[in-house]
Amino acid sequence: MEPQAVEPQPTADPRGTVETVFRIESPRVIAAVARMVRDVGIAEELAQDALVAALEQWPRDGIPDNPGAWLMATARHRAVDLIRRRENYARKLAEIGRDLETTAPPQEPSALYDPDDIDDDLLRLVFTTCHPVLSPEARIALTLRLLGGLTTPEIARAFLVPEATVAQRIVRAKRTLATKNIAFEVPYGPDREARLDSVLDVIYLIFNEGYAATAGDDWLRPALCEDALRLARVLSGLMPKEPEVHGLTSLLEFQASRTAARTGPSGEPILLKDQNRSRWNRMLIARGIKALARADATATGAPGPYALQAAIAACHAHAYSYEETDWKTIAVLYGLLAARSPSPVVELNRAVAVSMAEGPEPALEIVDALASEPALDGYHLLPSVRGDLLARLGRTAEARVEFERAARLAGNARERDLLLSRADEAKAGP
Repeated sequence: MEPQAVEPQPTADPRGTVETVFRIESPRVIAAVARMVRDVGIAEELAQDALVAALEQWPRDGIPDNPGAWLMATARHRAVDLIRRRENYARKLAEIGRDLETTAPPQEPSALYDPDDIDDDLLRLVFTTCHPVLSPEARIALTLRLLGGLTTPEIARAFLVPEATVAQRIVRAKRTLATKNIAFEVPYGPDREARLDSVLDVIYLIFNEGYAATAGDDWLRPALCEDALRLARVLSGLMPKEPEVHGLTSLLEFQASRTAARTGPSGEPILLKDQNRSRWNRMLIARGIKALARADATATGAPGPYALQAAIAACHAHAYSYEETDWKTIAVLYGLLAARSPSPVVELNRAVAVSMAEGPEPALEIVDALASEPALDGYHLLPSVRGDLLARLGRTAEARVEFERAARLAGNARERDLLLSRADEAKAGP
């Protein structure tokens, strides 16, 4: 019997479906189109054109069987049309557009959707947006925008800077890449090494935004974690002799292993000490252990920051209960991390480890010394940690004030609710 064609099915909320699909697929669409037009700004515009077309057609015709392929095909066809219209793209049309049309007919959009090729395009996009002609801040902001799918306000909150500053960075970065005619490629040799730190930082920040969202109603954004982890894994295969690449991959594997245990039935956050560790993904933990071993095997000197963070995460992964955690080793590792890559946030995390290894009093001294750090001004986790230490010392009234202050500073609704509940607990007292 001949297989029957499946008709697109209408949906009760086609607009919401379109926007959800686009948020997931837009990085891949932008990356694939950028390889064609060699301009990330134009690629983003063409992806937006595909979104508009979907908003017009899907409510009328129904959601296609493969919405990602539909968006990809539409954006690529519009890129071909753009190349045709512009004289200065004539050579690219001959090399790319004509070949695309002969090998992938427009009426079969699924044939244009090659996930393996798209993964390569995503890496090209990361390395392009992390080009040395851009400032470090611009590299990270642009990549978070294009690959992470973060909005300008979300990036601003992540950097603790005004939205206008982030918007200017993104616009100027796109303009610089276009005017400098930056090649859309994964560089080799010294050029690749020069961009690697920024690439790793960007992947790390994308994962972090998915792991603990800075704003919104959901604490987790799993799609961002999955994109970042996939990029880290591909980068490990691309650069097998780079220990920090394996270190970052290991860290993300370990962190991702906890995802199922980090939220409750209603999406509320569950703190590390309260998580059901039987829900931790043992396969991802095994992958993290292997990646950490590769980082150790390829290192020629002291471990780098990502390898040290992965070693800390490994300590948590090896403990079958919160009480079994080797906090002394974690505190030592945070000390090494603070020496290798000093920052107030690392010092704050070290204080948490010290509190578990030695008690809350020495940890409170570390936290109080951070109170005047400009980088932590407005950082909600500083009063949150201080509140926890004060509560453990029995200073509940002070703890409540700190939790309430942390809640006011928190941008994520779920985290704000958690902090307010901690304030209520402190108010109730022992």
